Amino acid sequence: MVSFIISLVALVVGYMVYGKVVEGIFGVDGDKETPAYLQEDGVDFVPINWARVFLIQLLNIAGLGPIFGAIAGALFGPAAFLWIVFGSIFAGAVHDYLAGMLSIRNEGASISEVVGEYLGEGARKFMRLFSIVLLVLVGTVFMTGPAGLLANMTGMSLNIWLAIIIVYYFLATVLPVDKIIAKFYPVLGGSLLIMAIGIGGGLVLGDYQIPEITLTNLHPGELPMWPMLFVTIACGAISGFHATQSPLMARCLENEKDGRKVFYGAMIAEGVIALIWAAAAMTFFGGTDGLATAMAENGGPAGIVKLISDNMLGITGGILAMLGVVALPISSGDTAFRSARLILADIFDLEQTDKTNRFKLAIPLFAVGIVLSQMDFSIIWRYFAWSNQTLAMIALWAGAAYLLQHGKFHWIATIPATFMTAVSISYIIIAPEGFGIQGPISTIVGVLAAVGALALFLVKQEKKEEDVKAVA
Repeated sequence: MVSFIISLVALVVGYMVYGKVVEGIFGVDGDKETPAYLQEDGVDFVPINWARVFLIQLLNIAGLGPIFGAIAGALFGPAAFLWIVFGSIFAGAVHDYLAGMLSIRNEGASISEVVGEYLGEGARKFMRLFSIVLLVLVGTVFMTGPAGLLANMTGMSLNIWLAIIIVYYFLATVLPVDKIIAKFYPVLGGSLLIMAIGIGGGLVLGDYQIPEITLTNLHPGELPMWPMLFVTIACGAISGFHATQSPLMARCLENEKDGRKVFYGAMIAEGVIALIWAAAAMTFFGGTDGLATAMAENGGPAGIVKLISDNMLGITGGILAMLGVVALPISSGDTAFRSARLILADIFDLEQTDKTNRFKLAIPLFAVGIVLSQMDFSIIWRYFAWSNQTLAMIALWAGAAYLLQHGKFHWIATIPATFMTAVSISYIIIAPEGFGIQGPISTIVGVLAAVGALALFLVKQEKKEEDVKAVA
């Protein structure tokens, strides 16, 4: 219990202290007009007050990630607390803040354009393709997943629910941001927080023995903690998907000074949610062995959510929790397609106030999504874990490049970028969907790759500075 309470306090203190440090290093300008006003178009650039933007951002980046990922990560034991806390404060929140603020500084640009601005044209082209593929994968899986759950809950045909979700996704993708997203997402975002607070309160006030932090790997399946833990808990520590979502709200933020509350703050809030669900999962079933058994017998994380919610929140709370399990992935799926539309709009320089242009971009995206939704997606989806953290790595390197190029303390981004490089490379070497090479070789190659990436980054940035001085 002590470790859990300290971890919660650490997240709050991290926001108050390190969040201010990051904001100070970046250098916000409260008098500078944001893209929400400079490019106000009534579609994507719409000024919205920071409190609503915070709740929308939280829902956009969270979905089921800080719940399902935390439950899966809880199988490693209370060492997961350390990754959630340190990952959220020093990596995830910095990543989200820089992605959002750099979008603001670049006229509300999508993450692919931001990366290209600071890492070069090659990185821009790679990120355009990489991020669109990732977003379509996310959107497609979050079509079929909720449709399957709703079909099981209601007895209605899977294809009927799939059609309903697709229609909703399309409307959320093409309609102005204040018509659907800004109206309903703050309510859902608040519900996500309330559900977590209810579970957290039940843990603290109930007769539960939350385990104390230990570095021992308690995974029943004997998965190695490095790098698996750092990929399993993505949302709730650091997730590249967030880099595609922060620009959505960067186009709505009224003042740069609200960036810390929205971008850094939403990530910390997600860390709190992940911490609570990780603690609940490893406590409620008497340890990681009990959790693994319960997951096998109850259909995975969704069944765990229902069991814990029914017990701690009552039947009504359990029903609301399961509705949340349906609604939360939908809230990530629709914004995934919306983000993909905006990236394509940036690529082809298509004005989005024109409805025809929005349809030109959205229709092909949904055609691909519909085709993919009819396929066996299990194998393809396994690559999402790696691609998600690889995207986070690239976004952090872009943030580090911006800070270095502007003479700021770049290490706040460079250190987590180097760490995530080691994670991503180590994972793809050891994972079954990658090279499947077991043993210490994955760690050795991952660390060497990270050190090499750091050296290359510093050399290239130094050369770029010399070129600028020579021209001047």
